[in-house]
Parts: sequence; structure tokens; C-alpha cells
Amino acid sequence: MSDSPSTTAKAPTVVDLRPMFPAERHTTVFAALESLEPGATFVLMNDHAPVPLLQRIAQNWPDQFESEFLADGPEVWQVAITRKNA
Repeated sequence: MSDSPSTTAKAPTVVDLRPMFPAERHTTVFAALESLEPGATFVLMNDHAPVPLLQRIAQNWPDQFESEFLADGPEVWQVAITRKNA
């Protein structure tokens, strides 16, 4: 049995904001963004649509990240955030 990229690929880190205090949430996400390698992804979980946060990411890091909604409520929102390759 050989190791192929599909079987050895690392699963994205999940950043679950739901149990955090609101004041901690953006700081946590910004730290995750800064540590993300090009081409890598993390999944953001929240109890509401993180649209203002995604807008702030686009403003602070223009053209550096892509986001894709994986789950769009009504109880849990999941967004995959990927750092673009340089």
C-alpha cells in the first residue's frame, strides 16, 4: 500500500468560536490567519454568519485569503478560509 497525497493530507484545523467570549473571537481568527501557510486551510465555526469578520479579513489582508461557506446556519456556520499561494 502506497501513501498518496489524498491519504496523507492533513485535515484542516477547526477554529470553533462558539465557546469563546466575543472579545476573544477576532483576535483568535487573526492569529490563525497569520500562522496559515500558503495553500493551507482552516475551518471557522461560529453561531452566526461571520460576514463582518470576513469583510475585515478582506480589508486587512487584501487578496491573501479565500473563503467558502461549508454550512450556512441556522445553528452553526462553517467557513473554510484558505491562504492563497504567493
